[in-house]
Amino acid sequence: MAVILKRTWQKSTFSPDGSDCVYVATASDGTILLRESDEPAVVLSTGPRQIAHLIAALRGTSRQ
Repeated sequence: MAVILKRTWQKSTFSPDGSDCVYVATASDGTILLRESDEPAVVLSTGPRQIAHLIAALRGTSRQ
């Protein structure tokens, strides 16, 4: 029997009210999951280090 886990998605604090929202969740193995409100079935996955590098680049800081 397959176990279906309910995932808790958190809306980004930078997303406006209404549509065009980005949601983030963490899988049981530590993988970071991202989805967009307009297409919730499409889920991107990445690791904590990769998302930290992305955020640092978006902020304009270097994080090695």
